[in-house]
Amino acid sequence: MNFKHDILPLKNIIFRTALRIILNREEAEDIVQDTLMKLWERRDELEKVENLEAFALTMARNLAIDRKEKMDNQHVSLEEEEHDRPDDRQGNTDSGLMRQETRSFINDIINALPEKQRTILQLRDIEGKTYKEIAEVLSISESDVKVTLFRARNEMKEKILQKKSLFL
Repeated sequence: MNFKHDILPLKNIIFRTALRIILNREEAEDIVQDTLMKLWERRDELEKVENLEAFALTMARNLAIDRKEKMDNQHVSLEEEEHDRPDDRQGNTDSGLMRQETRSFINDIINALPEKQRTILQLRDIEGKTYKEIAEVLSISESDVKVTLFRARNEMKEKILQKKSLFL
């Protein structure tokens, strides 16, 4: 098992998955580091792991859920985050603003979904994982993955149609 070749390439998918759960970039980066450290500490045991990616994502997901629960128990600051402010370097063209508003709206919809739906949506529609791979990562059945994904997509569709009807 070569850490640089086998494990390090997983850092991007671990980050995106953690970010979808925790909704905080810095915390997601910490989760990636924690996950990679835990994998390094267990490097001798990893030869026995059948699906390394599923194992790593499960580990990262568990860390993210634990960290999210801790964060939920703390007070939330109402100060504006850096990513909430407009980027002065971008041109403020109409199409650029529309793209930015659309992206923001879709992210808001996804972030409002329950954690399980967000995670499955991320893994399936963004990461391109199969139902079987997602079921492995989340320790649920493939049919549960399909049902949860269906519900997440329907919820998104309803929110988009609601927004669209406001402008018609």
